Amino acid sequence: MRCYRFDALNSLDDLSVHADAIPAPQRGEVLVKIHAVSLNHRDLSVVLGNYVHAARPGLVPCSDAAGEIASVGDGVTVFQRGDRVVSVFHPRWFGGKPHRTLGQETYGNAADGWLAEYKVVPQEAVIPLPDTLSYEEGSTLPCAATTAWSALSGGTPVRAGMTVLTMGTGGVSIFAVQLAKALGAKIIGTTSSARKAERLRAMGADTVVNYAEIAHWGQHAKTVLTGGLGVDCVVEVGGPATVNEALHAVRWGGEVVLIGFLTEDNPGIDYFHLKGSGATVRSIGVGDRAALQETIGAVGGAGIRPVIDRVFPFQDAHAAFNHLKSGSHVGKIVIKVSG
Repeated sequence: MRCYRFDALNSLDDLSVHADAIPAPQRGEVLVKIHAVSLNHRDLSVVLGNYVHAARPGLVPCSDAAGEIASVGDGVTVFQRGDRVVSVFHPRWFGGKPHRTLGQETYGNAADGWLAEYKVVPQEAVIPLPDTLSYEEGSTLPCAATTAWSALSGGTPVRAGMTVLTMGTGGVSIFAVQLAKALGAKIIGTTSSARKAERLRAMGADTVVNYAEIAHWGQHAKTVLTGGLGVDCVVEVGGPATVNEALHAVRWGGEVVLIGFLTEDNPGIDYFHLKGSGATVRSIGVGDRAALQETIGAVGGAGIRPVIDRVFPFQDAHAAFNHLKSGSHVGKIVIKVSG
């Protein structure tokens, strides 16, 4: 079978195709024929050296995939050949508090990921993919959609009438817009592009702030757009350079949910600003297996169609990664492996 590996962790040029034997499932395992893989910003962070957990070279990248069961090992009772499945981001986090080795087990940085034609995993590491979603759509759910759902449903769950602020047009942010809209929330989106602003409005954003024109967009969201009250939830994907504005935007008693680190500038956080915001700051790491199941239920129940910016053929994986790096996308970038 063909698979991609980052032979070194210096640049995207280190991604190369390898020929590996098709693995055989052992007891309790399934062999997945992979049809589609979606990319996340973390896939760039791993190879460019700014991921939050240690990474080692030589691994197959990517955590998110959808495919079909090609064969099963002894003792597998949940799946049979031909079943459509989607990968679980944390293969051993079934629920409850995350175990301490969680970051040492994730795909792409600590274990082989999914950018391959076949992969063997324990039967618990995949869940059924509904027939209403294509393989390409299903591949977008394990990380981005589940992260958005965890941001909105954990802590203080978002309810109808609340206000949610999202940042940009990446996968997590777009899913946050779609899911928050389905929950009946009001949505303030941010972007620096007029074209992307129109896309955000079309997907349900009630107001869009151009942060290239309004530098203090967080203060603007609070004082102008919410009459001084502030938003109930900030889906914070920007990281060190945006978190201060997120703290300006949030209301007393609201939540800033720390997810990503798209920015590099790090001006630091003033303690009195943090304390004075009156907000809960909650850091999440995607979610457990149950969160993915809930996400798929929410996506299906609301009739949400994942937004896919582009689908690249397997042989053009380099182009897919470079498109992700460009930041010009809206929604998810998918690599079609087979089918």
